[in-house]
Amino acid sequence: MSRILIVGAGPAGVRAAETMVRAGLHPVVVDEGIRAGGQIYRRTFVRLDRTFRTLYGSEAGKAEAVHAAFDRMVAENRVSFHSQTSVLALRDGMAHLLGPEGAITLAYDRLILATGAMDRVVPLPGWQGAGVYTLGAAQIALKAQGVALGRRMVLAGSGPLLTLVAVQLIKAGGRVEAVLDTAPISAQMRGAVGMALARPWVTLRGAIMRARLGRCYHAGVRLDRIETDATGPVALHWRTASGEARISPCDAVVLGWHLRAETHLADLAGASLEWNAGYAQWLPKIDEMGRAAEAVYLAGDGARLLGADAAEAAGRLAATACLKDMGHRAIDPMPDLRRLRRMARFANALQRAFPWPAEMARALPDDTVLCRCEGISAGALRATVDWSGPEANRAKSLSRVGMGRCQGRYCQLAAAEVIAGHAGLPVSEVGRLRSQSPVRPAPVSAFLGR
Repeated sequence: MSRILIVGAGPAGVRAAETMVRAGLHPVVVDEGIRAGGQIYRRTFVRLDRTFRTLYGSEAGKAEAVHAAFDRMVAENRVSFHSQTSVLALRDGMAHLLGPEGAITLAYDRLILATGAMDRVVPLPGWQGAGVYTLGAAQIALKAQGVALGRRMVLAGSGPLLTLVAVQLIKAGGRVEAVLDTAPISAQMRGAVGMALARPWVTLRGAIMRARLGRCYHAGVRLDRIETDATGPVALHWRTASGEARISPCDAVVLGWHLRAETHLADLAGASLEWNAGYAQWLPKIDEMGRAAEAVYLAGDGARLLGADAAEAAGRLAATACLKDMGHRAIDPMPDLRRLRRMARFANALQRAFPWPAEMARALPDDTVLCRCEGISAGALRATVDWSGPEANRAKSLSRVGMGRCQGRYCQLAAAEVIAGHAGLPVSEVGRLRSQSPVRPAPVSAFLGR
């Protein structure tokens, strides 16, 4: 019997596992979380007196269904689940894992990657200090532990997640001083037309959430710097769309510009990546069913940034493609394919409404810390490009940008813009950092026993 490994237990991974189980197979599922659900349906691991409706809002029913489906498969011993476990490397049909039991290896014949996405950020002067977080971090703290990351918070960035996290924090009793969106209101209005045509209810729900923010929401802003003292942020300095200087006092800053697909494992597994101008990032090449390479399938936001609903459909499609390639009978993929096409139209309009602020990244002052892991400034990277040339990996080798714990997950996209701006090139010509194992930090002690 074929050995099926599914990496990720969010909506995509859960539905992929469910499809495999219904076909009579027993997949192995690996996830870094304590419990299944992923980021969007993240579950608490402390006792909180909050209902599904309080935790997940309008998505409560979907969250509960995903949780119940996976818990049922585990209880019935129809899947093997490795929680709190990271995949460090993939090579020759072997997955190298690090979890509570230490470093282990798992052999697989077919691989489904449902690795999801993470925050996409643009550095700001002062962002390297304590008390500056990403939108995803704020959401994790709220969902998993029931806490806000500050007493007076300023949220800045762009995209639906900015509005969603702000509303969630306010509903939970947090104090949000300002929500600062770099996307001009004109771009948002143009994109809203395409969004409404593709998913009218979702678009309306977003508009309602936006209205709840009232006067604390500002569109088309320019972010100048985060003012800090020994304890962390004290204010965020910014300018309105008309150029008026403003200062928002705070003790925490939360940043995020939509999402960045998590592609490290896909790269190591043999998937090809291509520059996507609409999303302004490198994304894996897949067919409509999620096939990326021989016996490798991708699903969810790690391949296409379409959201949680699309991730469930993509998980079923990837598993269906896998089953067909193995000669098994599979469900009709057309309903899910039609669903993904509609959601892709919505996502494309979303990118037009909330564009990646490339010029903001290119114009970073020289003294701005670009790579927080290594403490490398934008000016140091620009000076390096004069010697290395405008190629991402050569610039990395000489400047150390992207060599830290995050392996470029937070700084790579902004660094590419800095390189491109300095060299006067399109960012796509700068290239991307090559993925390397281990894809997560791993202590040497985990391997000593072997």
